[in-house]
Amino acid sequence: MSSRDRRRAERRKRKGRSAPAALEGSAAAPLEAGASPTPASNGAAASGGSAETIEDVAAEAERRGLPRSEIRNERARAELEPLEEGERPGIVTAGAILSALIAASIIGAWIAGVEVQIGDGDVEEKPNAFQVFPPAILFAVMAAGMWRSRYWAVLGFEAIMAIIMVGSFITLIAATSVFQAVSAGGVLIGAALFFWLTVKALARIQMPSPTDR
Repeated sequence: MSSRDRRRAERRKRKGRSAPAALEGSAAAPLEAGASPTPASNGAAASGGSAETIEDVAAEAERRGLPRSEIRNERARAELEPLEEGERPGIVTAGAILSALIAASIIGAWIAGVEVQIGDGDVEEKPNAFQVFPPAILFAVMAAGMWRSRYWAVLGFEAIMAIIMVGSFITLIAATSVFQAVSAGGVLIGAALFFWLTVKALARIQMPSPTDR
């Protein structure tokens, strides 16, 4: 049995232990003579007895003394496929490549002498090293961390995507030309896609243990 099969078996066991005892009892009890199955029992049988209702979540939350949202989160995490050793989700690979390209473009533009607008004025000048290297190093470190599927790197990437989304949205509503509006809208859509698609990958990577931080 491979490690992926073992993880699937463990996930099924956890899901079986978390099923409410009342549901198991009602599914195992035979119908009385002449009695017809109720719609609820029909729905549970059609779904293999694994149907989750609000009552199921509420009963387990009360039994374990946890919020209902935590019970739902646990069940959602149990459905995720754990990463194999050395496995990296495709969206994380794309984020690592994007971060590396951004870091390289920052350094390349600075070496080429590209001038940018500094402050609120119209004067453009070449940024100094203190304005260039910190963000370049940040993106380079984040790219390396994402390439190794590190939780903190993916979380940092999501935070930066959120900041870019806010900035591009402000630029979009304040745009004074079609080019500004289209470019800001494109950046907003791209950052939103990266943010949304990395959520599931972040859940699969899971939180690192204190010894791994």
